[in-house]
Amino acid sequence: MKTDKLFLIISREFLIRVKKKSFIFLTILTPIFFAALVVLPSLIMTLSSGEEGQKILVVDKSSVCAAFFKNSKEYIYEFNANANIDALKKDFANSGYYAMVEVSPLDSNLNVAVTALSTKQLNIDTKKEIENSVQKAVEKNKLQKYNIENLDTILKDIKTNVSIKTFTIGEEGDEKVGMVEIYMAIAYISSFMIYMFIFMFGSMVMRGVIEEKTNRIVEVIISSVKPFELMLGKILGVGSVALLQFIIWVGLTVGIIFGVSSFIGVDKLAGNEQVTSSVMGGAGAGDMASVTASLSENSSPMNDVLSALSGVDFVSIILAFLAYFILGYLLYASMFAAVGSAVDNEADTQQLIFPVTLPLIIGLFIMIHTFQYPDSTLSFWGSMIPFTSPMVMMARAPFGVPVWEMALSIGLLFGTFLFMTYVSAKIYRVGILMYGKKATFKDLIKWLKY
Repeated sequence: MKTDKLFLIISREFLIRVKKKSFIFLTILTPIFFAALVVLPSLIMTLSSGEEGQKILVVDKSSVCAAFFKNSKEYIYEFNANANIDALKKDFANSGYYAMVEVSPLDSNLNVAVTALSTKQLNIDTKKEIENSVQKAVEKNKLQKYNIENLDTILKDIKTNVSIKTFTIGEEGDEKVGMVEIYMAIAYISSFMIYMFIFMFGSMVMRGVIEEKTNRIVEVIISSVKPFELMLGKILGVGSVALLQFIIWVGLTVGIIFGVSSFIGVDKLAGNEQVTSSVMGGAGAGDMASVTASLSENSSPMNDVLSALSGVDFVSIILAFLAYFILGYLLYASMFAAVGSAVDNEADTQQLIFPVTLPLIIGLFIMIHTFQYPDSTLSFWGSMIPFTSPMVMMARAPFGVPVWEMALSIGLLFGTFLFMTYVSAKIYRVGILMYGKKATFKDLIKWLKY
């Protein structure tokens, strides 16, 4: 194989794709989409604070609810149990009130009916605020009829919040803070990205082969290079596009998230770094009691997340991702290229593409099971079988996988890639110059024997 010809094919496949407007738009818009998924909820919460100081009139005919409506930055409550509701309705727009809440008298079961009136539809936060206030009032009033002494003290004493803090123990007995939700999120995102990239860029190889075959360009190219060189160059060229696009996506996504986070003030969370450092310092010392005490003193959801993230081995996860992405793509791209060479148009690929995409779909379903049960038998074998291992092993990787299992999985995947490239090349060699006949599985087997 002449490397200069192979390099020319790779360069051609790379350049014709990166120069397309669709590539530029997708490369720019995808990071914006992913970044929006991360920062948009916080941005909406920051920028969508409602109008402040809205006045709400409470007409409490039950005489038990008024004390439970608390003024806040958003709402100011006024109370008038004897207000003329009919008169207020007639000129409510000029009353200066955002809403009027009418609480009925207590019925025989000590329940009340609540009606809210406003010129515009109440937003969900206001509705929940009113419901919660009335609910607390009615519940407390019902409890009081039992004449339980020191009821408030008892309720405060029995109110308990249980939060489990998890730790992983290292080989030397050191503890690291863990949070299973973080590991599950990383497992799901990384394995699903593997699935998406393999399917997307593998299909790109297949469409490229079909397009060249349909336009008879391949007849000119094949006169100068061997079919295997052409197939390998196409696979590596599209793969380099995929790798470039992935690097740009990661860089732009991280940049956008940090930029927007600085804008909305999330960067103030960096003040928690001292807390995280002290917690991790305690963990490093191997003193479980001191770690637990430190976490209890500085406990907050954000501290827990930061502590858990600091214990994730991101370097190993990224290296595993690159290994399985590259090998998984090369494995499936060779099969997609073989399918593309066997047909004259994309509509004819349906029958032949099913055996190629079926393992990908099975791997996706096993992956969903794996990031919940990473050490199950199904997860283990799914991460060993080469056709499903790119997705399944990435779902296991954040939870920690023995080195021998990772090495065996990558070795099997690499060996299968070499074998399938050889098989696909034999199909590609014959199919790339076949026209006018819809290939069947019988034809593919016959071509393998040539």
